[in-house]
Amino acid sequence: MFDLKTIASLGIRRNILLNPGPSTTTDTVKMAQVVPDICPREKEFASMMKELRSDLVKIVHGDLEKYTSVLFCGSGTLNIDVCINSLLPEGKRILIVNNGAYSSRAAEICQYYGLPFLDLKFPENEQPDLSKVEAALKQHPDIALVHTTHHETGTGILNPIREIGALAHKYGAVFTVDTTSSLAMRPIDIEKDNIDFCMASAQKGLMAMTGLSFIIGNRSIIEASAHYPKRSYYCNLFLQYDFFEKTGQMHFTPPVQTIYAARQALNEYFAEGEDAKWARHTRVFNAIHEELDQLGFRDYIQRDLQSGLVVSVLYPDDPNWDFEKIHDYCYQRGFTIYPGKISHTDTFRLCALGAIDAPDIHDFFRVFREALGELHVTTPIIYKEN
Repeated sequence: MFDLKTIASLGIRRNILLNPGPSTTTDTVKMAQVVPDICPREKEFASMMKELRSDLVKIVHGDLEKYTSVLFCGSGTLNIDVCINSLLPEGKRILIVNNGAYSSRAAEICQYYGLPFLDLKFPENEQPDLSKVEAALKQHPDIALVHTTHHETGTGILNPIREIGALAHKYGAVFTVDTTSSLAMRPIDIEKDNIDFCMASAQKGLMAMTGLSFIIGNRSIIEASAHYPKRSYYCNLFLQYDFFEKTGQMHFTPPVQTIYAARQALNEYFAEGEDAKWARHTRVFNAIHEELDQLGFRDYIQRDLQSGLVVSVLYPDDPNWDFEKIHDYCYQRGFTIYPGKISHTDTFRLCALGAIDAPDIHDFFRVFREALGELHVTTPIIYKEN
């Protein structure tokens, strides 16, 4: 392990990533990847993965007798694929509660596998209507799996997963939640939030490296899924779980160095603490709003519906506004901003993820203001009246 003085001597530039992932990492997480070469089939490595799997369950306050975690190589979308294709019994249907790009992605996965599903769509700037969710469950008693997204990163809206999960369970369905952009940031309690399966990738809330994803969920449901149709070989939840349980290893070659980084990131997560980490993300989020308000920018999502992690900002009605030029100006100075992901409205996003704090946001806005000045964008920001 490198000491802090050695790491500092390497002169690694610290970039502030205000995109929705991957997120800014600590130098200690970066350097955790520099380890002696090891075969991932060694007992030492398997022991580390076993501990890592248990610690992931602890993040969501799960009982280790009831819940487990299963690791995969890939991005967060792989997790959605795994849950959708692995957890649907023969002859049953999936309900997608959909108010954004990432729940739409789950619907696309259903289409690609040819699975029966109901895509229950809501406006991107509104939370799902729970009465319509319940009506769909009543109308379609063959629904065995309900899926939604906790935090729709494309907009920054937060969905009422506890209430949706309660409805899913009331009608006998399994509830899977894409928590890619909330887990290890917003506190989650897998039992109290009525979640059967949640998921994330290491480069988001854990502030580790891309390439490692994980699903946290109910052991008994995974074991029951052994008898469901096998729709994928690499992306089958039971096969990966079963291999871990029997051997302590991934079924296929794991991303070794990435897992070492995730181990270090988990150590840092527990050292900071759930409440302190969420408080830090909240400071960052509030600083973003404070600075945007001073400039006159408007949000796309109503404030009380926002996740506390992503702000979708409406483009100004100014002929001099050019997102790409603003982005490039900031990027050259160590700050990354990101375009929006909304089907009908032009937005950009500023995110409170990663190993950053409020002073980083104030530093960013000094550069952002310079960029607006370079392009002669009028401030306070101009919007035409609706």
